[in-house]
Amino acid sequence: MADTVYDASTAADYRAAREIPREGLTAWREAIAEHAAPSPGATVLDVGAGTGAFATALRDWFGVHVVAVEPAPAMRELIPVGEGITVLDGRAEQLPVADAGADAAWLGSVVHHIGDLAAAARELHRVLRPGGTVLIRNAFPGRCERDLRVRYFPETAAGIADYPTVEHVTTAFEAAGFTPVALRSLPQRSAPTLAAFAAGLRRDADSKLRALPDEAWQAGLDRLRRAAAERPEEEAVSWMDLLVLRRD
Repeated sequence: MADTVYDASTAADYRAAREIPREGLTAWREAIAEHAAPSPGATVLDVGAGTGAFATALRDWFGVHVVAVEPAPAMRELIPVGEGITVLDGRAEQLPVADAGADAAWLGSVVHHIGDLAAAARELHRVLRPGGTVLIRNAFPGRCERDLRVRYFPETAAGIADYPTVEHVTTAFEAAGFTPVALRSLPQRSAPTLAAFAAGLRRDADSKLRALPDEAWQAGLDRLRRAAAERPEEEAVSWMDLLVLRRD
């Protein structure tokens, strides 16, 4: 994890550009409730918590205690610390959590940053109670055509092609003692309009956009701005996968 080095500026850009507004996450709240049924007082790990958008959402939605584990100091500093959220320095492959210390785990856009997926799966099996749920929100190769960045910056699909596939992730978790439960594509509203989405983009805050040549970046921006001008009322809706696995 943490294959990107974040300083205070890039961490702030990440929070501004990459966090999805809470009102755009209705489908995710409903899916989490359906598959994990988190109850007030339960402990949920947020592994690779970033700047804490989902840590605070999980706490507020379900009344759970969230243990936010994040290896980048600049990102950790932006996670709201307070009642219901504990922030820890750690990695998926070596979680600073006691055996059977959590009821569920959330991995949001982090699987492709994990260096040893098999080790991470074993760690999650260790720290989850029997029957605990792992919820993985990620882009997967071959399943990203409705990602907003891929739609308007199609060259970013080449970067996603190097991510672990659904099959790779599922195999690693099955070997560690998990059973696949569901794989769903869910919408999320990144901005109220395409124009607002374009205005909020921060190239340096997104590893896929940062990897683009300058001409591809500019061509994608032009494509997005044309679409915004042609369809000014269209919401900026992207889709990502939710992979659900349960500890045996």
